Amino acid sequence: MKMSKMNAEHYVWGDQCDGWHLVKTIDLSIIHERMPPNTYETRHYHHRSRQFFFVLSGTATLEVDGELIELHPQEGYEVPPLVPHQMFNKTNVDIEFIVTSQPNSRGDRMLTE
Repeated sequence: MKMSKMNAEHYVWGDQCDGWHLVKTIDLSIIHERMPPNTYETRHYHHRSRQFFFVLSGTATLEVDGELIELHPQEGYEVPPLVPHQMFNKTNVDIEFIVTSQPNSRGDRMLTE
C-alpha cells in the first residue's frame, strides 16, 4: 500500500508539531514530521535506536552532542545510539523532514538534563 501523510496515522507532539507514521514496526520506524516556526523538541538520547533525519523542506537545526548542524532540503544526518540530540526549527517557516529509527525508538527515549 502507498503511504503518505494523507493516509498515515497522525499524531501531534510538542508545541503544535505533527508526525505521520509511514512505517511503524518493532524493528523500524519512519515518520514524516512537520515543525512550525520557532519550535523544538526536548533534548534526549536513545539506548538502542539509531536515527537518521532527512530534511524535505525548510532549514532544520539539529543539535548533536553539543554541535549545531544546519540541514537544508535533501540533506540528512545520522545520530547513533547514546548520543544526545535535539531538533529545532529556528526559522519563520515550517520545516518538514523524515526521521528513521532502527529499531523503533518508542520506549527508548531518555531525557537529558
